[in-house]
Amino acid sequence: MDLDVGSSSTVSTGAHAIPRCPTRHGALYQFTQQNLPACKPVLTPAAVISTFLLMGLIFIPVGLVTLRASYSVVEIVDRYDIDCIPEEHRSNKVAYVKDDSISKNCSRFLKVPKSMRAPVYIYYQLDNYYQNHRRYVKSRSDRQLLHGLEYNDTGSCRPLESSDDLPIVPCGLIAWSLFNDTYKFSRGPSELKVNRKNIAWKSDRNHKFGKHVYPFNFQNGTFTGGAKLDPSIPLSDQEDLIVWMRTAALPTFRKLYGRIEEDLEADDVIVVHLKNNYNTYSFGGKKKLVLSTSSWLGGKNDFLGVANLFVGTVSILISIIFLLLHVKNPRHYGDTAYSSWNRKSISS
Repeated sequence: MDLDVGSSSTVSTGAHAIPRCPTRHGALYQFTQQNLPACKPVLTPAAVISTFLLMGLIFIPVGLVTLRASYSVVEIVDRYDIDCIPEEHRSNKVAYVKDDSISKNCSRFLKVPKSMRAPVYIYYQLDNYYQNHRRYVKSRSDRQLLHGLEYNDTGSCRPLESSDDLPIVPCGLIAWSLFNDTYKFSRGPSELKVNRKNIAWKSDRNHKFGKHVYPFNFQNGTFTGGAKLDPSIPLSDQEDLIVWMRTAALPTFRKLYGRIEEDLEADDVIVVHLKNNYNTYSFGGKKKLVLSTSSWLGGKNDFLGVANLFVGTVSILISIIFLLLHVKNPRHYGDTAYSSWNRKSISS
């Protein structure tokens, strides 16, 4: 029997002719057979070693620059929630913070380690405070914040959508638990003025909180752990509320309180007059006051620099290891003896 497979549409088998399946051409056939034109780089040892070496040469300088920017930030962190409780009340901190008849005034003395150039940012830091709890995050009404009493569907604010059968503006657990510790600063005989304007995001002030929405039936401060709101000031101008309403994703977070727009010199002693009102004792939380400068990268954060240094160092180590392995055991390019099917036959 004579088989003749050519370009014709039949296959000759002597006296009979068997129809031949037509050959499929075009992009579809190339796609199904994975024959489309493509860039197929060959990962030669030189290319791999050069790539890892280049990554190291890029990441290490970037890490050093970011670490230097982080180290240039001067930061003072002072935890005051324990020291600001009188000795006789430290056995029952919750009872102390709930007792309105006891003064919550406290003074702290902070020494400036290095010169701090204005603006000096003031933050309060809370630890072990889960603002990302599902029920807490949902307990708010964004439409009410924008439209006020015109919007009546505040069921999402449970369990604080109304009080004494009257609606609450702003409603919900987030607004009701507004941070209410206060701080005043002085250096020597003069008071340091704190600028509390423009501490919230501009988009929040202009688009999320109504310019004609005023607090209504809000708490009078008797609730432990919640601040008052001035009913004569619209929500868009109450920036401490706006900052607080942008909930944090992690249980340890900082929120901007204000700015000191004066330079602080090294060895200056800053006296902080604060009121320790906010109840973090019932859930084991911590309160800290933070004074910090900033750099072109933002606040103090060593993680980005350390991460870049780690990636760069590991990349250079990998390139060195690959280079040593290539020098010790070189092989010719395209040698089929190293293919998996050939290695099995050689080993057998």
